[in-house]
Amino acid sequence: MKLVIAIIQPSKLEDVKEELYKAEVNLLTVSEVLGHGRQKGVTEIYRGAMEHGNLLRKIRLDIAVNDNFVEPTIKAIVKGAKTGETGDGKIFVLSLDECVRIRTEERGRPAIG
Repeated sequence: MKLVIAIIQPSKLEDVKEELYKAEVNLLTVSEVLGHGRQKGVTEIYRGAMEHGNLLRKIRLDIAVNDNFVEPTIKAIVKGAKTGETGDGKIFVLSLDECVRIRTEERGRPAIG
């Protein structure tokens, strides 16, 4: 089991979700976050407003998947999020020791879905 964490541009969320659904990855958590990478200090336009400073608005996706879905998940995120420009984001893959479905108390692979 793995936890795939992706940091993407807010404008690419719908594209990424569409690609994930095509890859049969349907379970995800979405958070609005602030951060910067190499482009720190760059002015960006977000929802028609100029954003200044080092922290830019980003979207964080947390996706728990079984091992056979790791590569399809990565490919779907890249396909939906890639513009070829600085600031497209990052994907992190972490080992997931345990998953528990609260409703049924299932554990491990079956709990992910």
